[in-house]
Amino acid sequence: MRRDPLRLLTSLARDHGDIARFRLARQPVTFVNHPDLIKAVLVTQHRSFMKGRGLQRAKRLLGEGLLTSEGELHARQRRLSQPAFRPERIMGSGGYGERVDHAESGARGDFSGHAGSEGYGDSGGYGAVMAERARRLRDHWEDGATIDVWREMMRLTLSIVGTTLFATEVEDEADEIGVALGAALGLFNQLMLPWGEALAGLPVGPGRTFRKAKQRLDATIDRMIAEHRAAGVDRGDLLSMLLLAHDELEPGARMSDQQVRDEAITLLLAGHETTAVAMAWTWFLLAQAPQAEAQLHAELDAVLGGRAPQPRDWPRLPYTEMVLTESMRLYPPAWILGRRALVDVELGGYRVPAGSFVIMSQWVAHRDARWYPRPEEFDPQRWAPQARAQRPKFAYFPFGAGPRVCIGESFAWLEMGLVLATLAQRWRLRLVPGQSIAPAPSITLRPSRAIEMVIERRGGTA
Repeated sequence: MRRDPLRLLTSLARDHGDIARFRLARQPVTFVNHPDLIKAVLVTQHRSFMKGRGLQRAKRLLGEGLLTSEGELHARQRRLSQPAFRPERIMGSGGYGERVDHAESGARGDFSGHAGSEGYGDSGGYGAVMAERARRLRDHWEDGATIDVWREMMRLTLSIVGTTLFATEVEDEADEIGVALGAALGLFNQLMLPWGEALAGLPVGPGRTFRKAKQRLDATIDRMIAEHRAAGVDRGDLLSMLLLAHDELEPGARMSDQQVRDEAITLLLAGHETTAVAMAWTWFLLAQAPQAEAQLHAELDAVLGGRAPQPRDWPRLPYTEMVLTESMRLYPPAWILGRRALVDVELGGYRVPAGSFVIMSQWVAHRDARWYPRPEEFDPQRWAPQARAQRPKFAYFPFGAGPRVCIGESFAWLEMGLVLATLAQRWRLRLVPGQSIAPAPSITLRPSRAIEMVIERRGGTA
């Protein structure tokens, strides 16, 4: 499990079917890999479970944020955070397309609508910032230059998150923050070892490195909180919402600075890291799929007519969405989910005893040949409406599902759509030959090394 978790989980599904039990450091673990069982754990029987060991250990980095907190604390924090992700915050003051629930659709965020929906506004909102930052990077790229697209996406998404969620310019700190976040995530696997907690507490070695990385990230968040406290006004960003929010169910209840910090660093990871991971893998896949790339370019040319994409264009770009959906099928940023049974639970006719762990893997479920013929092949057409409707709903869950579905899912879909459309409208990216790039699973499914690509200007674009 430590050396090659993707291979282990894949072999479990292949050799033992939809439900298998094994021991990990003497701890019983049940692995489930059928949409009905995944739905049971995440939706219909969710009250019988709490977050698993991995996210309990992640509290060393994330504290009691939305990703790691439980019970009433999680419910309260979600109520306080939810207004920051309302459609009017994301899309601005314009109208919205038809709403689609994630658990029903299996893909888009909850305000996305169908291709052709009208009424999306461009005034204000996070979407306007996303579009502007994507255009800035598009205009900065140079024909023939070689870039590390992974690093470029990290810097871009950090800039977007800093502005939209924290109303702060962090581009000057991007590299330093990236190094600190990379160090913290890189040491996360060591925390998962049976002796990981002891290692983390040592004053030298991995524990010291982890603490220094976390201190760097905390310093950035603390500075943002202090600036917002001093201003005392709603800047239209998430941090303002967290600081000013009050709980309607608990009059007078507000978040402490510690709670705000925990939520902020959680959303920094979720809004920056996971989106950058998804975009890096998308460019990697497109560079190896010329037909899909050509169809993407054809849609952008036909719909946009040469003008820069705006938030209102997102529902009119169905193939762009299909490309992103397929990319996250093959390389889901969140590649594993874990839960701990609070009581004895029956799953698939088997008893899962209280106290044991249940794990599900997007990496494995998304590559199941029962639902995805030729599962290793990058094929955006498998997300055409008719093909999508034939698959079980929980055969695809890149953002999780149920009451703990990612709160920023709509934010992420719009951000990825605008970034892909803006950059691909003018540029195509070609992989530098001779690279060996593999997924490196930690909290997220990062690439194992830099993804070096050559920028090429598309013919006929300005």
